[in-house]
Amino acid sequence: MCEANVYLERDGREELLLEAVYILRPEDGKIYMVNIFGEQKTVRATFKRLDLAEERIVLEAK
Repeated sequence: MCEANVYLERDGREELLLEAVYILRPEDGKIYMVNIFGEQKTVRATFKRLDLAEERIVLEAK
């Protein structure tokens, strides 16, 4: 299974939102995500960057 940590970039700084995410889906101007532990989050953000080598996804706050 492939999962990545999701970070939210705001004011030039990144904060960890959710670890071990395996579902990431856009929904009406927001991003919905689920991790392997069943935790779910929805944030008002846009996709910025995916780094598979580092297993990280960066979203940009709206």
